[in-house]
Amino acid sequence: MSRINKNVVLALLTLTSSAFLLFQLYYYKHYLSTKNGAGLSKSKGSRIGFDSTQWRAVKKFIMLTSNQNVPVFLIDPLILELINKNFEEVKNTSQGSISQCTFFCVPRDFTAFALQYHLWKNEEGWFRIAENMGFQCLKIESKDPRLDGIDSLSGTEIPLHYICKLATHAIHLVVFHERSGNYLWHGHLRLKEHIDRKFVPFRKLQFGRYPGAFDRPELQQVTVDGLEVLIPKDPVHFVEEVPHSRFIECRYKEARAFFQQYLDDNTVEAMAFRKSAKELLQLAAKTLNKLGVPFWLSSGTCLGWYRQCNIIPYSKDVDLGIFIQDYKSDIILAFQDAGLPLKHKFGKVEDSLELSFQGKDDVKLDIFFFYEETDHMWNGGTQAKTGKKFKYLFPKFTLCWTEFVDMKVHVPCETLEYIEANYGKTWKIPVKTWDWKRSPPNVQPNGIWPISEWDEVIQLY
Repeated sequence: MSRINKNVVLALLTLTSSAFLLFQLYYYKHYLSTKNGAGLSKSKGSRIGFDSTQWRAVKKFIMLTSNQNVPVFLIDPLILELINKNFEEVKNTSQGSISQCTFFCVPRDFTAFALQYHLWKNEEGWFRIAENMGFQCLKIESKDPRLDGIDSLSGTEIPLHYICKLATHAIHLVVFHERSGNYLWHGHLRLKEHIDRKFVPFRKLQFGRYPGAFDRPELQQVTVDGLEVLIPKDPVHFVEEVPHSRFIECRYKEARAFFQQYLDDNTVEAMAFRKSAKELLQLAAKTLNKLGVPFWLSSGTCLGWYRQCNIIPYSKDVDLGIFIQDYKSDIILAFQDAGLPLKHKFGKVEDSLELSFQGKDDVKLDIFFFYEETDHMWNGGTQAKTGKKFKYLFPKFTLCWTEFVDMKVHVPCETLEYIEANYGKTWKIPVKTWDWKRSPPNVQPNGIWPISEWDEVIQLY
C-alpha cells in the first residue's frame, strides 16, 4: 500500500472529530432535551421564584420554629391580604403541589410573624439554633409596663421583638403577651444605644412603632408557597386591626403617687360602686361591640383611668363617648334588650344627642355623642327644666386602646388635652362637687330648644 500522506490523515481525523461533535450536539438537543430536558424545564417552571431570598429565609425560619415547637403565626399584612384575595387557591393547595412562589416571594424587606409568649418554652435554645442556621438575630427587650408602679418588680424586662436576618431578608417576630382583658399586646420596638441602626431598615417595620393591642385570633393552618403556616382564621379582621392597634398604658406610677397624696376610698360603699360600675361598663361594651359601634371612655370615667387607673368612687356613673356618624337607630332597643332601660334622651341625631340608661344599684350609663367641626369636636347637653342647650368643646383627637378594669377599651390618644379641656389644668386634684353646666372649662351656652321640639328633644323616663 502506498504511503499515506500525513496531511490526508490529519484531515480525516479532524473531519471525524467534527462529525462526532455535531452528532453529540444533535443527540443532546433532540433526544436528551425531549426525554429529560422537558422535565427539567417543567421543574424550573414549577419552581419559579423558589430561589428568592425571601422564600429561603421564610422556609428556614418555619423549619426552625417547627422543629423547636414554637407556635408562630403569620401576621404580615401584605401577605395576609394576598392570601385572602386568593384564598380558594390557597385552601386547595397541598404541600409541594404548587407551581410558582406567589406570596412569600413578593419583594419586601421583612416578613412578620408572631407568637404568644406564654407558649414559648425554650426561648434561649431557639435563639442559639437560629444563629447556627445562619440567621443574625437581634433581641429587643424592655420593662414590663404593668409592673411600673411596683418598686421591686419595675425593672423586670420581657422580650418584645426578635429580628432575624438571613442574607438581605429579615424575619420580624413580634412577641405577643396575654393581658387580663383576654387580648394580645405587643410592646414598642425601642432601640437601645448599643444597637446598630443599620442592621435592617427599622423604619419599614409594620409593627413596633408603638405598643399595639389585638383581639386574640383563632388560627388555621394553610399551605402557602409550599410551606405550612398558621394564619388568623379571619385575616381581613386582623389586617383591619393593624392601623388602629395603637395602645397606651395606664400611668401606674402616677396613679400610685396620686394615692399616696389622696388616700383611696376603700369603704364598703366605694367598693360596691366600683363593682357595679365595672359590670355596667362590661355590659355596655358587650352591647356596643355586638352592634359594631366603637366607643371610648369619656368624662369622669376617662379621668379615673388617666389619673388613678381606676373608677372614681364618687362619680356615680359610667361615661362613654361615641362619634355621631357611628350612631345606629337600634342602639336604644339593644340596651333595653340587655336589661338597661332608657332613663332619658336629650337632643336629636342632628344636634346634641345624649342617652342615659339605668343600671343596677342606681349606677347610670351616660352616652355622649360627639360632632366634628373643622378645627374641633364637641358634644352637647340639655337642661330638662328650661330647654337650654350647652356645648362642650374638645380639640380634635383620635382613639387608642388601653386596659381598664380588666377590659380592652378605647380612650382618646391625646388624653391629656382631652382631660384638660374637660377639667382644666387642676384635673389632678379630686373635686367631689361638680356642676355640669358651670364647672367644665370647655362649656359654653348653645341657645335653647324651641318649645315646639321639647317633646322630641327632652324625653324623661
